[in-house]
Amino acid sequence: MSEEKQAATKAAGSEAPDGRPDGSPAPKKARKRGPIAAAVVAAVVIIAGAGLWVWHEQPSFCAAICHIPMDPYLETYDEEAGVAGHDKWMNDVSNTDSMLAVTHRVAGEACMDCHVPTLAEQVSELGAWVSGDYVYPLYEADLDQLTEASGMDADEFCLKSGCHVTASGEALTTREQLKEATADLSFNPHVAQHGERACSDCHKGHRASVMVCSECHDEAQLPDGWITPDEEDQLVIR
Repeated sequence: MSEEKQAATKAAGSEAPDGRPDGSPAPKKARKRGPIAAAVVAAVVIIAGAGLWVWHEQPSFCAAICHIPMDPYLETYDEEAGVAGHDKWMNDVSNTDSMLAVTHRVAGEACMDCHVPTLAEQVSELGAWVSGDYVYPLYEADLDQLTEASGMDADEFCLKSGCHVTASGEALTTREQLKEATADLSFNPHVAQHGERACSDCHKGHRASVMVCSECHDEAQLPDGWITPDEEDQLVIR
Protein backbone atom coordinates (compact mmCIF):
# COMPACT_ATOMS: atom_id res chain seq x y z
CA MET A 1 0.00 0.00 0.00
CA SER A 2 1.36 3.42 -0.91
CA GLU A 3 2.28 5.88 1.81
CA GLU A 4 -0.55 8.14 0.71
CA LYS A 5 -3.16 5.37 1.06
CA GLN A 6 -1.75 4.42 4.47
CA ALA A 7 -2.01 8.01 5.65
CA ALA A 8 -5.59 8.23 4.39
CA THR A 9 -6.50 4.97 6.10
CA LYS A 10 -4.92 6.12 9.36
CA ALA A 11 -6.74 9.43 9.24
CA ALA A 12 -10.04 7.68 8.62
CA GLY A 13 -9.47 5.38 11.59
CA SER A 14 -8.81 8.26 13.95
CA GLU A 15 -11.84 10.22 12.85
CA ALA A 16 -14.31 10.99 15.69
CA PRO A 17 -17.73 9.28 15.61
CA ASP A 18 -19.39 12.58 14.79
CA GLY A 19 -17.14 13.06 11.80
CA ARG A 20 -14.70 15.59 13.35
CA PRO A 21 -11.29 14.75 11.79
CA ASP A 22 -9.20 15.91 14.76
CA GLY A 23 -11.01 13.62 17.21
CA SER A 24 -12.07 16.53 19.49
CA PRO A 25 -15.50 16.25 21.17
CA ALA A 26 -18.39 17.85 19.39
CA PRO A 27 -19.64 21.09 20.97
CA LYS A 28 -22.70 20.65 23.16
CA LYS A 29 -25.90 22.06 21.81
CA ALA A 30 -27.13 25.03 23.81
CA ARG A 31 -30.26 24.21 25.78
CA LYS A 32 -33.30 26.32 25.12
CA ARG A 33 -33.86 28.15 28.39
CA GLY A 34 -36.66 30.40 27.21
CA PRO A 35 -39.53 28.04 28.12
CA ILE A 36 -37.99 27.32 31.53
CA ALA A 37 -37.56 31.02 32.31
CA ALA A 38 -41.11 31.72 31.17
CA ALA A 39 -42.43 28.94 33.42
CA VAL A 40 -40.49 30.30 36.41
CA VAL A 41 -41.76 33.83 35.81
CA ALA A 42 -45.33 32.55 35.44
CA ALA A 43 -45.05 30.58 38.70
CA VAL A 44 -43.70 33.64 40.55
CA VAL A 45 -46.50 35.82 39.19
CA ILE A 46 -49.16 33.27 40.18
CA ILE A 47 -47.75 32.84 43.69
CA ALA A 48 -47.33 36.61 44.17
CA GLY A 49 -50.84 37.22 42.84
CA ALA A 50 -52.32 34.61 45.17
CA GLY A 51 -50.45 36.15 48.11
CA LEU A 52 -51.65 39.63 47.19
CA TRP A 53 -55.23 38.39 46.92
CA VAL A 54 -55.05 36.77 50.37
CA TRP A 55 -53.56 39.98 51.80
CA HIS A 56 -56.25 41.98 49.98
CA GLU A 57 -58.82 40.22 52.17
CA GLN A 58 -57.07 41.20 55.41
CA PRO A 59 -57.74 44.38 57.45
CA SER A 60 -54.04 45.28 57.30
CA PHE A 61 -54.33 45.71 53.51
CA CYS A 62 -56.93 48.46 53.92
CA ALA A 63 -54.64 50.59 56.11
CA ALA A 64 -51.43 49.79 54.23
CA ILE A 65 -52.75 50.82 50.82
CA CYS A 66 -55.01 53.72 51.93
CA HIS A 67 -53.01 54.60 55.03
CA ILE A 68 -54.41 57.96 56.10
CA PRO A 69 -58.18 57.61 55.56
CA MET A 70 -58.38 54.00 56.79
CA ASP A 71 -56.32 54.26 59.99
CA PRO A 72 -59.22 55.21 62.32
CA TYR A 73 -61.29 52.31 60.99
CA LEU A 74 -58.55 49.74 61.50
CA GLU A 75 -57.85 51.11 64.96
CA THR A 76 -61.47 50.64 66.06
CA TYR A 77 -61.53 47.18 64.47
CA ASP A 78 -58.43 46.19 66.46
CA GLU A 79 -59.62 47.53 69.82
CA GLU A 80 -59.87 45.10 72.72
CA ALA A 81 -63.40 43.84 73.29
CA GLY A 82 -65.44 44.60 76.40
CA VAL A 83 -63.43 47.58 77.61
CA ALA A 84 -63.59 51.36 77.35
CA GLY A 85 -62.23 52.70 74.10
CA HIS A 86 -62.71 55.25 71.33
CA ASP A 87 -64.67 55.41 68.12
CA LYS A 88 -63.31 56.36 64.68
CA TRP A 89 -63.64 60.07 65.57
CA MET A 90 -61.95 59.55 68.96
CA ASN A 91 -65.17 59.97 70.93
CA ASP A 92 -65.15 57.97 74.16
CA VAL A 93 -66.90 54.60 74.06
CA SER A 94 -67.71 53.11 77.45
CA ASN A 95 -67.71 49.54 76.10
CA THR A 96 -66.17 48.60 72.77
CA ASP A 97 -68.67 45.75 72.39
CA SER A 98 -71.12 48.44 71.26
CA MET A 99 -69.15 48.74 67.99
CA LEU A 100 -69.89 46.07 65.39
CA ALA A 101 -66.33 46.28 64.07
CA VAL A 102 -65.08 44.91 67.39
CA THR A 103 -67.70 42.21 67.88
CA HIS A 104 -67.32 41.06 64.28
CA ARG A 105 -63.54 40.81 64.67
CA VAL A 106 -63.99 38.72 67.81
CA ALA A 107 -66.34 36.47 65.79
CA GLY A 108 -63.61 36.00 63.17
CA GLU A 109 -64.97 38.35 60.53
CA ALA A 110 -62.73 40.61 58.42
CA CYS A 111 -63.44 43.98 56.79
CA MET A 112 -64.19 42.46 53.40
CA ASP A 113 -66.85 40.18 54.88
CA CYS A 114 -69.10 43.23 55.17
CA HIS A 115 -67.43 45.86 53.00
CA VAL A 116 -67.72 44.27 49.56
CA PRO A 117 -66.75 46.93 47.01
CA THR A 118 -67.89 47.15 43.41
CA LEU A 119 -65.19 47.28 40.72
CA ALA A 120 -66.24 50.83 39.83
CA GLU A 121 -65.93 51.83 43.48
CA GLN A 122 -62.42 50.39 43.73
CA VAL A 123 -61.28 52.18 40.56
CA SER A 124 -62.80 55.43 41.83
CA GLU A 125 -61.14 55.06 45.23
CA LEU A 126 -57.77 54.31 43.63
CA GLY A 127 -58.03 57.45 41.52
CA ALA A 128 -59.03 59.55 44.53
CA TRP A 129 -56.16 58.14 46.60
CA VAL A 130 -53.52 58.73 43.90
CA SER A 131 -54.74 62.28 43.26
CA GLY A 132 -55.31 63.08 46.93
CA ASP A 133 -58.87 64.13 46.14
CA TYR A 134 -60.70 62.35 48.96
CA VAL A 135 -62.68 63.28 52.06
CA TYR A 136 -61.05 62.72 55.44
CA PRO A 137 -62.37 61.32 57.70
CA LEU A 138 -64.37 59.18 55.32
CA TYR A 139 -68.13 59.42 55.31
CA GLU A 140 -69.99 56.71 57.19
CA ALA A 141 -71.25 54.07 54.75
CA ASP A 142 -74.95 53.32 54.84
CA LEU A 143 -76.63 49.99 54.16
CA ASP A 144 -77.33 50.87 50.53
CA GLN A 145 -73.60 51.30 49.93
CA LEU A 146 -72.72 48.15 51.85
CA THR A 147 -75.18 46.03 49.91
CA GLU A 148 -74.61 47.43 46.40
CA ALA A 149 -71.86 44.99 45.39
CA SER A 150 -73.39 41.95 47.12
CA GLY A 151 -76.76 42.36 45.43
CA MET A 152 -78.52 41.62 48.73
CA ASP A 153 -81.24 43.70 50.29
CA ALA A 154 -80.54 45.22 53.70
CA ASP A 155 -82.19 42.49 55.79
CA GLU A 156 -80.62 39.70 53.78
CA PHE A 157 -77.22 41.36 54.23
CA CYS A 158 -77.48 41.87 57.99
CA LEU A 159 -79.17 38.53 58.69
CA LYS A 160 -77.31 36.37 56.20
CA SER A 161 -76.90 32.72 57.04
CA GLY A 162 -73.81 31.81 59.00
CA CYS A 163 -73.53 35.09 60.91
CA HIS A 164 -76.12 35.01 63.69
CA VAL A 165 -77.69 32.15 65.60
CA THR A 166 -80.51 31.78 68.12
CA ALA A 167 -79.99 30.58 71.68
CA SER A 168 -80.64 27.04 70.47
CA GLY A 169 -77.99 27.34 67.76
CA GLU A 170 -80.43 27.73 64.87
CA ALA A 171 -79.45 30.12 62.06
CA LEU A 172 -81.06 33.50 62.66
CA THR A 173 -82.03 34.86 59.26
CA THR A 174 -85.42 36.59 59.65
CA ARG A 175 -86.84 39.52 61.58
CA GLU A 176 -89.39 37.19 63.19
CA GLN A 177 -86.56 35.11 64.66
CA LEU A 178 -84.83 38.30 65.74
CA LYS A 179 -87.97 39.44 67.55
CA GLU A 180 -88.20 36.09 69.33
CA ALA A 181 -84.50 36.22 70.28
CA THR A 182 -85.05 39.44 72.26
CA ALA A 183 -88.53 38.64 73.58
CA ASP A 184 -87.24 38.29 77.14
CA LEU A 185 -86.28 41.97 77.34
CA SER A 186 -88.61 44.28 79.24
CA PHE A 187 -88.84 46.34 76.07
CA ASN A 188 -88.31 44.41 72.85
CA PRO A 189 -86.52 46.72 70.39
CA HIS A 190 -87.17 44.38 67.47
CA VAL A 191 -90.95 44.67 67.62
CA ALA A 192 -91.88 47.09 64.84
CA GLN A 193 -94.21 49.35 66.83
CA HIS A 194 -93.73 52.29 64.48
CA GLY A 195 -92.90 50.50 61.25
CA GLU A 196 -89.74 48.59 60.48
CA ARG A 197 -86.43 50.37 60.82
CA ALA A 198 -83.12 49.59 59.17
CA CYS A 199 -80.67 47.60 61.28
CA SER A 200 -78.11 50.38 60.84
CA ASP A 201 -80.40 52.89 62.58
CA CYS A 202 -79.25 51.34 65.85
CA HIS A 203 -76.28 49.10 65.07
CA LYS A 204 -73.11 51.03 64.24
CA GLY A 205 -69.84 49.66 62.94
CA HIS A 206 -67.09 52.00 64.07
CA ARG A 207 -68.84 53.98 66.78
CA ALA A 208 -71.14 53.26 69.70
CA SER A 209 -74.47 51.77 68.69
CA VAL A 210 -77.59 53.81 69.42
CA MET A 211 -80.77 52.64 71.17
CA VAL A 212 -83.16 54.65 69.01
CA CYS A 213 -86.19 53.43 71.00
CA SER A 214 -84.92 55.18 74.13
CA GLU A 215 -85.70 58.54 72.56
CA CYS A 216 -89.33 57.98 73.60
CA HIS A 217 -89.28 54.82 75.71
CA ASP A 218 -87.49 55.22 79.02
CA GLU A 219 -87.98 51.51 79.67
CA ALA A 220 -85.83 50.58 76.67
CA GLN A 221 -82.66 49.00 78.05
CA LEU A 222 -79.30 50.16 76.76
CA PRO A 223 -76.82 47.32 76.23
CA ASP A 224 -73.34 48.00 77.63
CA GLY A 225 -71.65 50.81 75.77
CA TRP A 226 -74.70 51.84 73.74
CA ILE A 227 -75.85 55.44 73.77
CA THR A 228 -79.14 57.33 73.44
CA PRO A 229 -80.10 59.48 70.45
CA ASP A 230 -79.44 62.59 72.56
CA GLU A 231 -75.92 61.35 73.30
CA GLU A 232 -75.44 60.58 69.61
CA ASP A 233 -76.24 64.20 68.80
CA GLN A 234 -73.42 65.27 71.08
CA LEU A 235 -70.74 63.18 69.35
CA VAL A 236 -67.86 65.10 67.84
CA ILE A 237 -68.00 64.13 64.18
CA ARG A 238 -65.23 65.69 62.13
